[in-house]
Amino acid sequence: MSAQEKIWDIPGGIHPAERKELSNRTPIQQAPLPKRLLLPLVQHIGAAAEPCVVVGQRVRKGEKVATANGVVSVPLHAPTSGTVVFIGEQPYPHASGMLAPAIVIDSDGLDEWVELTPPADYRSLEPGELLTLIREAGINGLGGAGFPTAVKLTARPTQKIHTLIINGTECEPYITADDLLMRERAAELVAGIKILAHLIQPEQVLIGIEDNKPEAIAAVRAACAGHDYQVRVFPTKYPSGGEKQLIQILTGVEVPSGGLPADIGILCQNVGTCVAIHDAVLLGKPLISRITTLTGEALARPGNVEALIGTPVGELLAFAGLDTSKLNRLIMGGPMMGFTLPSLDVPLIKTSNCLLASTAAELPPPPPAMPCIRCGECAEACPASLLPQQLHFFALGQEHEQLKAHNLFDCIECGACAYVCPSSIPLVQYYRAAKAEIRELEQKQLKAEHSKQRFEQRQERLRRAEEQKEAERKARAEKAARAKAAQAEAPVAAAAAPADEALKKLKIEASMAQVALKKAEKQLAAHDTSELQAQVAELRAAAEAAQKALADAQATAPVPAPKPAGDEALKKAKIDVAMLKAQLRKLEKTEAPDDDQQAEIARLRQQLEAAEKALVDLQNQAPAPAAKPAGDEALKKAKIEAAMLKAQLRKLEKIENPDDDQQTEIARLRQQLEAAEKALVGLQNQAPAPAAKPAGDEVLKKAKVELAMKRAELKKAEKAGADEADLQPLRAALTAAEQALHAAEATSGKPAPEQVRTERPGVDEKFKALKTEAAFARADLRKLERDESTASEALEQARTRLAEAERKLNEYQP
Repeated sequence: MSAQEKIWDIPGGIHPAERKELSNRTPIQQAPLPKRLLLPLVQHIGAAAEPCVVVGQRVRKGEKVATANGVVSVPLHAPTSGTVVFIGEQPYPHASGMLAPAIVIDSDGLDEWVELTPPADYRSLEPGELLTLIREAGINGLGGAGFPTAVKLTARPTQKIHTLIINGTECEPYITADDLLMRERAAELVAGIKILAHLIQPEQVLIGIEDNKPEAIAAVRAACAGHDYQVRVFPTKYPSGGEKQLIQILTGVEVPSGGLPADIGILCQNVGTCVAIHDAVLLGKPLISRITTLTGEALARPGNVEALIGTPVGELLAFAGLDTSKLNRLIMGGPMMGFTLPSLDVPLIKTSNCLLASTAAELPPPPPAMPCIRCGECAEACPASLLPQQLHFFALGQEHEQLKAHNLFDCIECGACAYVCPSSIPLVQYYRAAKAEIRELEQKQLKAEHSKQRFEQRQERLRRAEEQKEAERKARAEKAARAKAAQAEAPVAAAAAPADEALKKLKIEASMAQVALKKAEKQLAAHDTSELQAQVAELRAAAEAAQKALADAQATAPVPAPKPAGDEALKKAKIDVAMLKAQLRKLEKTEAPDDDQQAEIARLRQQLEAAEKALVDLQNQAPAPAAKPAGDEALKKAKIEAAMLKAQLRKLEKIENPDDDQQTEIARLRQQLEAAEKALVGLQNQAPAPAAKPAGDEVLKKAKVELAMKRAELKKAEKAGADEADLQPLRAALTAAEQALHAAEATSGKPAPEQVRTERPGVDEKFKALKTEAAFARADLRKLERDESTASEALEQARTRLAEAERKLNEYQP
């Protein structure tokens, strides 16, 4: 064996009975055209295809009936010509017997092709165009996994593919579809490999075939003559056809745990996928059929057929001579990795490489599972060098972290461990269930993390919104403060107020007149009546009069005196200083500020220093304000200062176990407070004593309050329906309070107010009803006038109703 043809062995592996002779002795046959085809929308890994046809639509063979829905997805095409009769849930090839969305086509028997348009020369296409062509042909892996081929061929920029491996191993017992394909269509296979090599530009192309397929080996080698493709033959052992196992056999390199072949510069493709690429690129044909092995002792004529995708399994088995009396289990796939079909009604899909109709003697049911005896045979058979026994124990205990630590997801579910287990434990079933549980938990964690991120983002948005609102509130407060200061500093504002108010009123009246005119003009455009025409003319005259009055008032209005520039600048400087101080205090409160915050503090201090200097300059330039009484102003200022120092001192004294800085601050505040209180006492002694209030005033005030309380108690008791016996003391108390008030008024020397009791007239119910009717009529008319679609008859009736209501109201004499 030359260095180029060197092969390596894989750990583990088994040698089950091959039983390939049942189906590899006859050539590939064409399956009959079915009357009805079921096309599931999920025949690949990834998102389901999206139907692009409707029920009742006629389609031709090769016409697209469903589009790819996302990146990891492929379209579907009609396998024959006919009519779409149903789109919805149909039987699906799955062990559970589940239903899945599908397109149902009834064949018309014509098998009429859509026009095929292959490219003139694929070598002139850009890589992206060639990948699009493969994707639009609906090609996914035909070796069993079903991953979209175009996605698999799209290597990331960091992944240079140096080795292309073509998988012709077909190591599963019974299956011979790839064997017969390589024998009969080796030229198409090599043409497909040539397209792949052109697309990815590998350094070498390796074709791996087990040594139990001598005719296929000879046919492929003959077809590869003249090409630099290496056909590597290696001993038969299951599961050599696994992607990672084949890479190790042909290159001696192991794919890292949890990694992909592309991570080490290798790409694998199945021989059936290569032929499908040939048909798509060179012939323009989409993937609408595949070669499938029909085998098992329950069939009279086992063999391989090329069948249309969507053909019911029952029709294919009938073509192979199914004896239902012998049928024990129907398996899609091989006996090691396949699954039992619960029905013959399911369709053939793109990944269906075999239908195994076995008898009870051929594949007897496994004996009942027994406890593990720790023999270690499963570990010796595992091709991924795992510890199946440990994985089984962890799966039983749902120890998911241990399962991941022991590389559960490196298991290819080949079934070698279960095959050699003397206790007949269905190990693969435990692994599949554990994988599903872990994936479900990870999805929940991912969803929870996503929800957490959304919550945090929402909180951040709310925080920013609150900060913006706070900034807007501050801006409004500053604006209001500026406006108030401007009013206080403008001596001419009071004199100009009446003229400004009159001008403002004229502006409002002119605006309202224009609005009423436009509204009436809209109604006139919708309903051209004489009443509306007269109303529009009247409103137009009123609007013109209002506009003229406004123009006259604006012409005669005095020009407002300009505000002193110095006052405005001084006010702005004070606001700037206050805002900078607030920002600086906020940042200085930050514990352990970072570099950016320290830089911001330094910048604010510089700005504050400059702003304070500018403020001092403006204050020196500004004229001195009118002096207030020195004593009053100084006394007020001293009181405020003492109160603020007391508040600061109380706040610090509440701290438990103050540190040295806080104790120093407390001592400083006490000294300042003592000095402030001393200054306040001195000012209070200097201030003139306020005029004493007459003692009689306090007595009078108290008597008035007492009278009001007694009157309120009496009213409350009367409203509650109290008995006369209870009301009598309250009336006596009210009389006593009135007498006390008169005595206090006499003592104070103030004249007693005249008390005039007035009786409220009772409510006139008829007058009230007339006013209500007029209000309702007016509201209904306004509502109809706002609606442009209102009929003129309805408007006329509403106006008549309002006129009648107002007439009755005006004529009523209570």
